[in-house]
Amino acid sequence: MSTPPSWADRLAGGFRRTSDRLGENLSGLFGKAALDAATLDSIEEALVASDLGPATAARVRTRLEGERFALGITEQRLREVVADEIEAILRPVAQPLEIDAFPRPQVVLVIGVNGSGKTTTIAKMAHLFTEQDYQVMLVAGDTFRAAAIGQLKVWADRVGVPIIAGAEGGDAAGLVFEGVKRGTAEGTDVLVVDTAGRLQNKAGLMDELAKIRRVLGRLNPAAPHNVVLVLDATTGQNGLNQIEVFRETAGVTGLVMTKLDGTARGGVLVAAAERFGLPIHAIGVGEQIDDLRPFDPREVARAIAGLERIAR
Repeated sequence: MSTPPSWADRLAGGFRRTSDRLGENLSGLFGKAALDAATLDSIEEALVASDLGPATAARVRTRLEGERFALGITEQRLREVVADEIEAILRPVAQPLEIDAFPRPQVVLVIGVNGSGKTTTIAKMAHLFTEQDYQVMLVAGDTFRAAAIGQLKVWADRVGVPIIAGAEGGDAAGLVFEGVKRGTAEGTDVLVVDTAGRLQNKAGLMDELAKIRRVLGRLNPAAPHNVVLVLDATTGQNGLNQIEVFRETAGVTGLVMTKLDGTARGGVLVAAAERFGLPIHAIGVGEQIDDLRPFDPREVARAIAGLERIAR
């Protein structure tokens, strides 16, 4: 019987397309006699083309100028420099979601556009919390789509956690209110709330979230304790626009990035960290229930840079 791959192996596999794309973009820039301005320009452009973002590319360029401007550079060394700078960017934002609210439950609103993997991410979050021995309850607050309600019910059963759900078109705020009341009575630690993905309708999103906040305020003025945005890495730079809009309209407090295994655009994780500085609570590199995890910045940096040995 084969041993399941470790998280580090899955991480390396998940970022393989991203690291391959980086290698392709950097191809032909190694081994030159001098790391002159033209070569540095090309390296900077290659990093931007790999979705790492202009700020990250500029950091790498500055580092190379300071260390090796007059020298050629090997592929291995360039990847090491890229990994070092990515790690420095990710380290401040790699923050697991802490369950520390008192009184309980801690209310976590999960937002994101339809198709981002929001519903399955909620299930994976619930699984992660139950692994940490927290009592979890889900609320099917995306009442605009019957499919979302049904899907979350299936996942709740699979994970083994209770769920508060109503009919399509029901009152999301009322469900959240019921969830907090029931969660308080039953000693629930975490209430994870699905919400409708309404990026295209800012007014509707703001109105719904404002109503949920008003309802929560009657029971616990500190709630919601977290507003977590789920981002689909395959959208690349469009994901940055989503962060901008949802941060403005919904008061995003942290991010979860999904589908990193299905794209060559995983560098957007770094661009998001550099630009917004929001906590990134977890990343997803697969479709299994345990494929969503908090991450180690060094492991991720080395995976993106394509270094053969992933830090353990």
